[in-house]
Amino acid sequence: MALHKNFWEGKKVFITGHTGFKGAWLTFILQSFGADVTGYALEPPTTPNLFNLIRLNKFIHSTRGDVRNLMILRKIVNQRQPEIVFHLAAQPLVLEGYKNPPLTYETNVMGTVNLLESIRNVDSVRSVINVTTDKVYHNNEWAYGYRETDLLDGIDPYSNSKSCAELVTNCYVRSFLADKSIAVSTVRAGNVIGGGDFAEHRLVPDCVRAALKLETIEVRNPNAVRPFQHVLEPLLAYVMLAEAQYNDATFADCYNIGPDADDCISTGKLVRMFCELWGDGLDWEAQEIDQPREANFLKLDCSKFKQMFDWAPRWSIREALEKTIEWTKIYQRRGNLLNCMTDQLNEYLEGASE
Repeated sequence: MALHKNFWEGKKVFITGHTGFKGAWLTFILQSFGADVTGYALEPPTTPNLFNLIRLNKFIHSTRGDVRNLMILRKIVNQRQPEIVFHLAAQPLVLEGYKNPPLTYETNVMGTVNLLESIRNVDSVRSVINVTTDKVYHNNEWAYGYRETDLLDGIDPYSNSKSCAELVTNCYVRSFLADKSIAVSTVRAGNVIGGGDFAEHRLVPDCVRAALKLETIEVRNPNAVRPFQHVLEPLLAYVMLAEAQYNDATFADCYNIGPDADDCISTGKLVRMFCELWGDGLDWEAQEIDQPREANFLKLDCSKFKQMFDWAPRWSIREALEKTIEWTKIYQRRGNLLNCMTDQLNEYLEGASE
């Protein structure tokens, strides 16, 4: 199944969390396709941040608001009357979840409740994508990829809150949304990388910060295996899914979206590859610190999405790192980031159509 850019021309789209890393990339993609995008989010979570660097506020309707505030969220949804909704707003960090569990649950669970409550009586809504995480599964540290039918039971507050958000979504679908012909899918993506991620306590942004300062990269868990992928991989899969279920609600379901098995690599191997590609003698070392528990081995089985949509990842982890470094070095010399992102998007789409 193909993605049709023309489908999005003039479509009214509502995105929560549009000021975050993934949200800003998704907003960039959809506005470039001609969609009428409204974003609802807090201020960008970092300084600098992708949203402001490419001045996305010039291209969309951008509203500052908290998904924990049902009254304001419902008001904006009613005003904008969207046809398609992407829910990305979240507290997205494992370590922050340990530091502040109440905020994590309030944002990730009640934020999802509030978003679904805001759309369930809006007749314009046809298609909803709720973005969760690959960490929703009960982690057995086994070698095969987790499937959509495996037990939902994240082990830490962040992961567990996203497991709860999956259950909330399923409940709202069965109780309210299916009867109103609103197609809803949850999507569970692997670790995303790409230009413009400045988050704390995330591997590739940590690598970028060290590289820009000519410092040694410190890695806290070099043996952990993760399903790394370029941010365009899942985002364009979300876009394709949103279009498909808009036209045919039977496509609505829960889906894993991640890299092929060869690109599920250890963080140590990824950092070595980053250092090689960056050059300048960049090096890394393992960081000896006490830290909260995180999964050591995590893979996704994406065969369901592949079979349903005739989909496959386009870029290897090496290519994903090359694109991330390309963006970063343009940022370093204060070049045109929007042109870089447009070129990368077009290159990806051209490859996907081959």
